[in-house]
Formats: sequence, structure tokens, C-alpha cells
Amino acid sequence: MPAALLALAISAFGIGTTEFVIMGLLPEIADGFGVSIPSAGLLISGYALGVVVGAPLLTALASRVPRKTVLVALMGLFIAGNVLSAVAPGYGLLMTGRVVAALSHGAFFGVGSVVAAALVAPAKQAGAIALMFTGLTVANVLGVPAGTALGQAFGWRSTFWVVSALGVAGAIGILALVPHQEPAPGAGLRGELAVFRRPQVWLALAMTALGFAGVFASFTYIAPMMTEVAGFSGGAVTWLLVLFGGGLFVGNLLGGKAADRKLMPSLYVILAALAIVLVAFVFTAHAKVPAAITIALFGAAGFATVPPLQARVMAKAEGAPALASAANIAAFNLGNAGGAWLGGQAVDAGLGYTAPSWIGAVLAAAGLAVAVVSGLLDRRTPASFDAGERVLAR
Repeated sequence: MPAALLALAISAFGIGTTEFVIMGLLPEIADGFGVSIPSAGLLISGYALGVVVGAPLLTALASRVPRKTVLVALMGLFIAGNVLSAVAPGYGLLMTGRVVAALSHGAFFGVGSVVAAALVAPAKQAGAIALMFTGLTVANVLGVPAGTALGQAFGWRSTFWVVSALGVAGAIGILALVPHQEPAPGAGLRGELAVFRRPQVWLALAMTALGFAGVFASFTYIAPMMTEVAGFSGGAVTWLLVLFGGGLFVGNLLGGKAADRKLMPSLYVILAALAIVLVAFVFTAHAKVPAAITIALFGAAGFATVPPLQARVMAKAEGAPALASAANIAAFNLGNAGGAWLGGQAVDAGLGYTAPSWIGAVLAAAGLAVAVVSGLLDRRTPASFDAGERVLAR
């Protein structure tokens, strides 16, 4: 493993921790600023909006800047946002800090994916992307529980200070270990935008949005599903989330390895597996042991999609992959928001806490259908290429 991938993974760990740790600190933040928990919950929405806006915007603005410089600058923005959150005297400034930190999120993973792929041979590019995203999965397993415990013990501001320090460590690692990479020749903003004329790029983005909408339709309501349907205590939910995080970690690595062997067949299998697991979850959620097993499988299937989906959009944006890669990160977040909303509509309609899993299965199946269409188009286009044939812009 190139040492530069470790620097990217450390940065990804910090970004993943700051994104998700806020969920465990909502009561403390609401208490500290005298706002309701739903109002504090808007800090999550504000972050997601920052990701969606920042991913394509910052990547486009930096299209002619060397990639290492871009990554260091993005980590600087991430550090600034978290420091601002740590010192925020009021709710408004905390929201500003969250949005500032989020602006770097999508662009970092978009540009970072291109950098990671360029560090290894073409046949190992999806695996390299998976290794970078390992930082994100470890953040769910370790960073979020540890950050929540720290914030509860020493005040929520302490969590943001520690995350800021992680950002500094990531930036130093990038400066020291990531080699200099120029943008693709002739890419620029016009070249980056030109790839969006390709139907296959849009199909790849649709796969991502639908697949992750399927994940978050169910995952958003996993806590009430486990307590109200499976019969777990509230305290057990934390350990169930750790189990889910373990599945994320394993699925991410397996998805990367599978995509390096055969990209589109891997996507077909993984999206089909995700749909099947979600259908099974409707039934296994009624008993503790089957529910716990399914949670781990759900995490594995859900995050196994990430490396191949990211590799697919980069392959189809050959020549100028950075902006399309960042747009794919925005598509992940749009899927998160859309899936959570659809799942919530089902719960509000009185269909029960297992209904979001049905919706998730349908969304994952829709993502699979788009993948099949995209694969058929590959066969009709002689110039198309799969994992073993792609050469990403270096």
C-alpha cells in the first residue's frame, strides 16, 4: 500500500467523524444553546447541503490547480470549519462552521479518489479508492463512538477540537507523502464540464443516488426499528451501530477488490445483494439475533457499493474525472437525503418501522436496473471499457 493512501485515509477518518458525530451530540448542543433537538438536528441538514454545494463548486474552481495543492487547501478549509464550530458562541456560528467544514467534504473525496487511483496500477484502482474510504468506515466504527463519549464527558466543543487536530494530521500527511500530480492535460473547467455530456456519466450518478437512497431509507430508522420491533434496549443500539460499522469496513474492502476484477458484474451482484438483504430485514427485524446478523450484512452490502460506484463514474469521465468524481459524492448525499425522506413518509403514513426497508429494497433494485442499462450500453459502444481496461487521468 502506498504511504500516500494512509494520509488520505487519515483525512477521510477526520471528515467522516465530523460528519456523523454530531448525531450523538445533539442533546448536549441543544442544551448548550437553548434550542430544541429538532433545531439542533438541522446542523446535520446544513452539513449535507454544504457537501452537495461544495463538491462540484470547489472541484470546478480548482480544476487547473495541482491535486496535492487542492487536497491540502481542502483540509485547511475543513480545519477552519471545525475550529469555528469549537469556538462558536451561538447556534448561527456553529451552523456556519458546519457548512464551512462540509464544503471540503465532497471535493476532498472526489479529488482524493482520482489521486488514490493514480497511485497504483490500473488493475488496482478500485482497491486504492476503497483504502481511502476505509478512513470513512473506521470513523463510523471508532471515531463516532469515541467522539460522542468525549463530547459527553468533556463538553461537545472538545470533540471539534480533536477533529480539528485530526485535520492537521491529515494535512501534514498529505504534504509529506502524496506525490505532486498535475491536472489532466487540457482538463480545466471546460474539459471537466464536458464529461457531463456523456449519458454514461449520468447513469453512473443515478446508480449512486438510487443505491445509497436504498441504504439510508432503512438505516435512518434503524434505532426505532431495533427498539420498537426487534425488542432491543436503547443502550444496545450503540453496539448494533458498531456491528453495522464493522459491516461497512468489510464491505468497503471487498467491494474494492471485486471491482478491480470485474467492475460492472460486481455492481450487479452488490446492488442485487443489497436489495435482497433489505427485503430480508423486513422479516428478520422481528427477532434479536436475526436482526443483529442482518445489520452486519446490511452494512457490508451497503458500503460494498462505494468503491465500484466511484470507480464507474471516474471511468466514464475518462480524461477529466475530478469534477464527475466530486459530483458522485454529491449524489451519495442526495441519495442519503432522499432515502431518509421516503422512509420517513412511510413511517408517518403508519406503515411501521419495517416499511422503510421495503422502500430501500425498491430503490436498490432501481439502481440495479440503471446499472443493467448502463452495462448494455457498454456492449453497444466499442470504445467503452471496464475495470481491467480503464486508465484514469493521471
